[in-house]
Amino acid sequence: MAKSIILAAGKGTRMKSETSKVLHKIFDKTLVGYVIEAVNKTGIVDENFVIVGHQAESVEKHIKENYTNSKTVLQSPQLGTGHAVSMVLPYLDNYSGDIIILCGDTPLITEKTLKSFIDSHKANNSDLTVMSAIFDNPTNYGRIIRNADGSINSIVEEKDANIEQKAIKEVNAGIYCLNWEKIKPVFKELKTNNAQGEYYLTDIIKWAKEQSLKVDAYVLKNNDEIFGINSKAHLAEASKILNQRTIQKHLDNGVTIIDPNSTWISPETEIEADTIIYPSCYITGKNIIGKNCKIGPFAHLRGDVILEDNVKIGNFVEVKKTTIKSNTNACHLSYLGDSEIGSNVNIGAGTITANYNPLTKIKNKTIIENEVKIGSNSVLVAPVEIKEGANVAALSVITKNIPSWSLAITRAPLRILEEWVTKIMKS
Repeated sequence: MAKSIILAAGKGTRMKSETSKVLHKIFDKTLVGYVIEAVNKTGIVDENFVIVGHQAESVEKHIKENYTNSKTVLQSPQLGTGHAVSMVLPYLDNYSGDIIILCGDTPLITEKTLKSFIDSHKANNSDLTVMSAIFDNPTNYGRIIRNADGSINSIVEEKDANIEQKAIKEVNAGIYCLNWEKIKPVFKELKTNNAQGEYYLTDIIKWAKEQSLKVDAYVLKNNDEIFGINSKAHLAEASKILNQRTIQKHLDNGVTIIDPNSTWISPETEIEADTIIYPSCYITGKNIIGKNCKIGPFAHLRGDVILEDNVKIGNFVEVKKTTIKSNTNACHLSYLGDSEIGSNVNIGAGTITANYNPLTKIKNKTIIENEVKIGSNSVLVAPVEIKEGANVAALSVITKNIPSWSLAITRAPLRILEEWVTKIMKS
């Protein structure tokens, strides 16, 4: 098994935010989280070292709480990418396998590409493989310098490149695979003789060539995968790319998406064929949606939602942490949270499962069994159970369990005061 080093120490000044750059989110998942999960899904890497610096405590907390095979390593002061990698030397003193180095602000990288990259490194018996990409406009990227025979010579950063080198279109994608035992000595030999006065990770290429080690490049097929986040504009663009990728997958799998431009679906959401997603829906988190469902328009699924076949979630309905069985409808203006809802249930417009106690800060569950009918503008105050076949009258506030096949009603009796308006107008 290999190990990874993920560079996540940068400040991200252009984000103009108090939040660490790598903790910014797309679909409720952090940028560094996307990178860690892509690495983990290769099945090749068993341990990740995340290099932290700016707002180290918050990044450490996030990693510790969410990724059990990952540990953080502090880089202080921050003296460049080469210096960042050198921080793990004490942890890998006796390690002799492969190391993958990535950036924590590239959320679009996929496990498929990483696996292919690592497989290429192994197949070529390389000591060092750098991922490269071809850009028509390579501005701001380090250039891949090749020898006359096409072999890799070095990487030159943009600020250190001459005019001829700046014209090169093959660039450094910022991802490396190293034979750690052979390459690790370089991290004690890096110099700062460059425009930035930093220890460049890119200098390991030239060093490896000088040691007569085998250096190769793996050319990336989809340049979007190395899109780095350095501003809120970049974050918005990456979000759009990831969403388009996800929507295309669902379209290819037989899901009908009426308006892909106004629909947002998280990568973790699974949707079966013949389901229809209407415009202006936002689906985030991990969800499972069955066949022949209808979602939207203007629906919001907030994660941990399971919809069986033939479920209708209509306009302005919000669903969170809820399972809904087949042939159930929630068509209008409802909130369903922390709930279990059976089959052949009808949820009337304006229904709310009141799951949160603001005093205790505890969320409780609502259970609605099969064949239940909930009237419009009802409030179900959890914890509460509505048993099979029961009916809840419109405008009811339910605070007790309702027996099977019974009617629950809490509204005040209707009073009609005849000529009341006329009397008021005359007074």
